[in-house]
Amino acid sequence: MTARVAEIWRHPIKGIGREALNSVTLDAGRPLPGDRAWALLHDNAADAEGWQPRRNFLVVASGPRLARISAETLAHGRIALSHPDRPRIEISPLEDEAALIDWVLPLWPADRPAPRRLVQAPPQGMADNGAAQLAILNRASLAELGEAVGQVLDIGRFRGNLVLDGLAPREEFDWIGRELAIGDIRLAVTDRIERCRATEANPATGLRDANILRALEDTRGHRDFGVYATVRSGGFLTTDTPVTLI
Repeated sequence: MTARVAEIWRHPIKGIGREALNSVTLDAGRPLPGDRAWALLHDNAADAEGWQPRRNFLVVASGPRLARISAETLAHGRIALSHPDRPRIEISPLEDEAALIDWVLPLWPADRPAPRRLVQAPPQGMADNGAAQLAILNRASLAELGEAVGQVLDIGRFRGNLVLDGLAPREEFDWIGRELAIGDIRLAVTDRIERCRATEANPATGLRDANILRALEDTRGHRDFGVYATVRSGGFLTTDTPVTLI
C-alpha cells in the first residue's frame, strides 16, 4: 500500500463550516483537535449538555446552504466563518452566540426549527457516532462514486478529517480491525461510516444536486462511505505523509 495523507479537515462547529489544515497534532484517544467542538441547537431540541444526536442541531442534511460555509480557527479560541452570501464573521463561541445565530439564520430553511443555543461538545467531540474518532476518506472511492452519479464530487460532501490518496477504490473497508501507521501515529480502524442526506449538498453551490445515498445503495448495496478510526498513538501529522497498513 503506497498511500499518503492528501488533505486534513477540521469542522469547528458541527455542520457549520469546514477548515483545511496543513498539519495538526493528534492525541491518543481524542478526536482531531477542535473538530466539532461546538454545535448549534435548534428549537426542537432539549436544552441539555454533553453529546447529543445529529437531529438536535443545525446540520447540512437539513440545511444544504450550510455546505458552502468555510471556517478558520483563530487565536484565543475565536472562529471565523465565511459564506458567499454572508459577510465574514469572527466570533468567540462563549461570548458571541447571538451574533452567530443572526449570521446563520438567513442560510437556514425557514420551515426548519430555528437556531437557539450554541453548546460546547464533551471531550469526545460532537461527531455523529458519539465517539472520539477521526473520519477517514479515500479519494479513489470518491472518484468511483462520482462515476456512478455522473458528476465529479467534492470530498467536502462527506465532512471527513483525513483524506487519503494512492489507494484502490473501497480499499479502506478492508482495514476494519487493522491499524494504520502515519509516522509515529497509530490509528485503529473500527467501523464504516453510514451516510445521510448531507452528502446530497454540493459545497460549491449549497444545492442538493446528487442522490448519493441511492447511488451507494444501487452500486454497493449499502450507504457506507469512509471509515472511523481511533487514535492509539498520537503525534504530529502533516499532509503528504505516507500511510502504511500494519
